Amino acid sequence: MKVGIIRAELQVPGSRSLKEKRHAIRSLKDQLHSRFKVSVAEVDHQDMLQRAAIGVAFVASDGKNAESRMTNLVEFIEHFTGAMVLAIDKEILHEH
Repeated sequence: MKVGIIRAELQVPGSRSLKEKRHAIRSLKDQLHSRFKVSVAEVDHQDMLQRAAIGVAFVASDGKNAESRMTNLVEFIEHFTGAMVLAIDKEILHEH
C-alpha cells in the first residue's frame, strides 16, 4: 500500500474577495475529487484574498499506480485555469 500526499500553494490573482477566492478553490477541489477520487481540503491561507493552499491525499495499491496518479494530479493542478501554482510539494509514503 502507498499513500500519496500533495500540498499545492496557489495564487488566485483575480480574486477581490474571500468569496471569489473560495469559489475558485472549491471548483478545483470538486474537480479533483470527482475526477480522481481523492481527498482534498483547503489547508492554509483561508483568510488571505489571493492565496490558498490545498492538500490532496490518496491510497494506491502499488508504487507504479501511485506514481502515475501523482503525475496526473500534479498536471491537472498545474493546468487549472482558476489559480496559479506557486509551489507543489509531493510525497509517496510506503507501508512498513
